Amino acid sequence: MNKHNRFSIIKSKTISSSTSNSISNASSAATHQEKSNYSLTRLGWRPFFAQQVAEENITEIQFAKVMACHRNQFELETSTHTLTLPITNQMPDITVGDWLVLNDDHSFRHRLERISLFSRKAPGSKVQTQLIAANVDTVFIVSSLNNDFNLNRIERYLALANEARVTPVFVLTKADLCDDTRVYIKQILGISPLAMIETVNALARESVQSLHTYCSAGQTVAVMGSSGVGKSTLINSLIGSQSQLTSDIREDDSKGRHTTTGRTLHQLKSGGLLLDTPGMRELQLADCEQGVADTFEEIISLARQCRFGDCHHQSEPGCAVQMALTNGELESRRLTSYLKLLREQALNTASLAQKRAKDRNRTKFHRSVQDGARRLKGK
Repeated sequence: MNKHNRFSIIKSKTISSSTSNSISNASSAATHQEKSNYSLTRLGWRPFFAQQVAEENITEIQFAKVMACHRNQFELETSTHTLTLPITNQMPDITVGDWLVLNDDHSFRHRLERISLFSRKAPGSKVQTQLIAANVDTVFIVSSLNNDFNLNRIERYLALANEARVTPVFVLTKADLCDDTRVYIKQILGISPLAMIETVNALARESVQSLHTYCSAGQTVAVMGSSGVGKSTLINSLIGSQSQLTSDIREDDSKGRHTTTGRTLHQLKSGGLLLDTPGMRELQLADCEQGVADTFEEIISLARQCRFGDCHHQSEPGCAVQMALTNGELESRRLTSYLKLLREQALNTASLAQKRAKDRNRTKFHRSVQDGARRLKGK
């Protein structure tokens, strides 16, 4: 065998070996990716998110779900481990439930677009939006079957859910202390005829078993309601632990002493994720025009029959809404609630829009000053 032939054989073996290793590595990578996708699916990963990173090199990045939000950092979970990520001013708005793309060194790269988003106007006099949760599939709107039951408040949460395009389920707690749950169910059906309603005793785990139907693998369920309605007790029963300890109910106002102040995703045995949100003493709507319209569909339908397109449904002639009120087809409480939420969301939306415009102008001004300073420095 001459040297040339010998070289060819060695080269051939090397190429063959290299090809074999490449195939093996590719197979290993595919297996790893398959396992990774399975783990991510458990956290709610789906094609909508995968499509957003189709052009990126997946060997250089990793995906992480925001499991909890704290003042200075986020708790994240990837397909293999958990970690924390410090919050910086350079990051976009991020909330619990968001999917993040991280670099190899676990530094922040970017946030993926959301399937759904819950937000409200920040409590108090602050003119800003407060994010509540992202990528939620179902929301449990929790209310107790006692004096705390309030249709106006429930309509607020329903408007929020409708704006986010999230499926609402009305969970009525403390059923064991209620003489006739049908009275409350009828009221819910009055504002949402096709509503899904569950009555439970949150202290009894067997009573909340029906709720696990909504918490299947890969599904994210948010639990929302005002303070004292039994949200934390409900979550304890669903996750099977006492991570949200509550105290006894006070007889004078039917409210529990415990309130949740953080937002955390809990992994359930059924495979779903359960999101606890703080009890909201103030839920101001903003950027929620469609959500309000969807919540009061019958009034919107009547308004289309009004003589004037800009009818305020007060004392205008030819107002179909006022006519329905007179005929008993529409409840006075329902109209009052609609007009209040309509004005509130319009005012808050306008205020937020003005603030955003001011912030944009301020940013442009700062950038122009910085550019001018750099140009002067370069001369």
